Amino acid sequence: MIRKIVVFIVFLTSYQWTFGQARELINFNTEWRFVLDDDLRFRHADLDEQAWKPVTLPHDWSIGFDFGDYPAGNAGGALPGGIAWYRKSFQIPVKEKGKTVKIHFGGVYRNAEMWINGSYLGKTVNGYISFDHDLTDYLQFGTNKNVLAVRVDNSQQPNSRWYTGSGIYRDVKLEISHPLHLEKKETFITTPQVTTSAAALRIQSVLSQRETPVTVIFSLKNATKQVVAKKEVSSIRTAFDETLSVPQPKLWSPEEPNLYTLTIAMHDRQGKQIDELEYKVGFRTFSFDTAKGFFLNGKSYKLLGVCLHHDLGLLGAAFNKSAAKRQLVIMKEMGVNAIRTAHNPPATELLDLCDEMGFLVYNEAYDMWAKRKNKFDYHLDFNEHHIPDLREFIKRDRNHPSVFMWSIGNEIREQFDSTGIALTRGMAAVVKELDPTRPVTAALTETNYDKNFIAQAKALDVLGFNYKYFDYDKLRVEFNGFPLIAAETTSALQTRGVYDSVHDTIQLWPASGKEKHVTNGNADFTVSAYDNVAAYWGTSHERAWLEVKKRDFLGGIFVWTGFDYLGEPVPYPFPARSSYYGIVDLAGFPKDVYYMYQSEWTEKEVLHVLPHWNWSVGDVVDVWCYYNNADEVELYVNGKSSGKATKTDSTLHAAWKVPFEAGELKVVKYQNGKAIQETTKKTAGKPVDMVVEVEHDRYAVDGKTDMHFLTVSLVDENGIIVPDRDVELSFIPQDNITIVGTDNGYQADLAGLGRPTRKTHKGLAVAIVQKNNLEKEAKIIVKANSMEKEIRIK
Repeated sequence: MIRKIVVFIVFLTSYQWTFGQARELINFNTEWRFVLDDDLRFRHADLDEQAWKPVTLPHDWSIGFDFGDYPAGNAGGALPGGIAWYRKSFQIPVKEKGKTVKIHFGGVYRNAEMWINGSYLGKTVNGYISFDHDLTDYLQFGTNKNVLAVRVDNSQQPNSRWYTGSGIYRDVKLEISHPLHLEKKETFITTPQVTTSAAALRIQSVLSQRETPVTVIFSLKNATKQVVAKKEVSSIRTAFDETLSVPQPKLWSPEEPNLYTLTIAMHDRQGKQIDELEYKVGFRTFSFDTAKGFFLNGKSYKLLGVCLHHDLGLLGAAFNKSAAKRQLVIMKEMGVNAIRTAHNPPATELLDLCDEMGFLVYNEAYDMWAKRKNKFDYHLDFNEHHIPDLREFIKRDRNHPSVFMWSIGNEIREQFDSTGIALTRGMAAVVKELDPTRPVTAALTETNYDKNFIAQAKALDVLGFNYKYFDYDKLRVEFNGFPLIAAETTSALQTRGVYDSVHDTIQLWPASGKEKHVTNGNADFTVSAYDNVAAYWGTSHERAWLEVKKRDFLGGIFVWTGFDYLGEPVPYPFPARSSYYGIVDLAGFPKDVYYMYQSEWTEKEVLHVLPHWNWSVGDVVDVWCYYNNADEVELYVNGKSSGKATKTDSTLHAAWKVPFEAGELKVVKYQNGKAIQETTKKTAGKPVDMVVEVEHDRYAVDGKTDMHFLTVSLVDENGIIVPDRDVELSFIPQDNITIVGTDNGYQADLAGLGRPTRKTHKGLAVAIVQKNNLEKEAKIIVKANSMEKEIRIK
């Protein structure tokens, strides 16, 4: 059985300079200047950039445009790239002279070049890898100004199969440490032994300077801040490898994400503390079995996962922890227990959330190797950079309890020729060198062993397969001895709130690889929200889940995708500009199939009926119902029963065809002949009012960068949501508020997502806002035609 513990660094950020501590990690996101232009003179320290736009990081310049016909194409999100510069001026007090000063970038898309005070620091080509630069030898101290200049080149398009964003789109931090300090990247925490009665916590690290004796104190605290293990080791000169014994640990799992806090404090010969690192620790064991799938903490455990791209809807690629938490909360409530990062390293803050909230993370490095998928993608840099980038990735994320598996690639084209063998072995060896505690996988498509050279390398611990559910049983024979997971499934297509007549078979849009786009789609670029349409390589949500559910040897499922994302708008050409694959739309509104998963993956009482009940006389309507914990359900139209129905071995919903009658649709759920739950849909009239709900508290993370999410629903005089008469909304800031953007989830809306106006889609829209002063009340007006609401945010 594979066992491990993992941990993460808690970044102690501050918006103010608080010098004098052993190690300081300072938020460096504010007071930057930005220009969407290119001139190498911009690197000079004496340049006057006051005419440039002031920005706060994380920042994605592409998302600020309206959608259009740009070189990235609609697969790349129909937004522009380009070349831009960022500059920041800052001062460091004289008392910090002699310390080590580094700058950390969470991610820059892409080709990031850095200068400090006119001196060149280097270039990072990979848009998803975190990196840092040592500024120590270039800095001026005291009242003298330091100038950091960053050039970002995302001009070569297309370079991705989805929307990437452009710019410094993740956090930047300045780190100041004693010249004798612990090397953070070389610090590795594992658990070679874990049981409910005792665990061993192994801590390895390296000193920045050798042959200087220090004392290191290790302290582990539980959630109530009680010390449960402590150790002091003296005369350490170069490195250490120490173990703490932990009695009766509370195990980490998605259901109970129990975390401990590990402090590593280093003291010099005089007893003065000169460095400190703090980690979150989660104790758990896991393993894969070729016959019985995945095990967590010694028990059989099905991975109920989704794939997530890195964009956050209307925020684009600019990372915001509260927006990411919103996505994870919505997924958690659906029953998700695992996330696949598709198809590149995520923000470290996302992993922090997964540690805290309880998600197992299948962490992925690359979407391509040396063979390209787009003309200007990472294949151009792969041969030179893939090993150092992979090392950076593993070292950055290996101390997260949520990360349970590394993926070295997705649908890699080297599957199909012998070059895949050496590349797979080389990368797997690097991963195992840096982290021997976790399995290595890749997401594959070739289901014939003789043609799959990545599998033939015999360097992977687990094989993930994308789609091809009809080959699942064959996989056990073709790839005998390998544990298996459904690494990517479904690719069903839906637009929230759109309902076309249901066909007897699943419709494939487009029908095959010979067609670039669907030829019989909808004129408004929508797809029915009945689970009845998929891309030609995929299938319905129900079929994909049923095929995994009934096979114990498959460790779990990762559905493509949890949320719609920008770019890759199969099955349509422009003006479609974002995906249709999500269980939840781009604005964060669940599509109906969300409740199918909730009925299967949770113990919540689920009873969800679709569609809406606004139709025309003479229409015959397909009515579906997702439910659980019941024997059968019964449909009533205006009080008259249309009969009882149940799920079957091949369907996960009840269904009826009924003539439309204006009024009320009701479904009743029965267990042992007793009605235990009911739900209704009613015919709506014209919109006469708006309901505006503000969500913040359950998505709050730090009280500083938190977003407020305003959901607007159009309702009739009886408070029923109106699904068929959309209106243009205006979000008008009044006091102490900034409108970040708006959305409605419609995949072919060409208005830029940063606009303060938005037409509702099927009665709904969302705005994201931030308070300018956290201590003061904020006010915003939402207006549409004669309707107006004043919203106050405490």
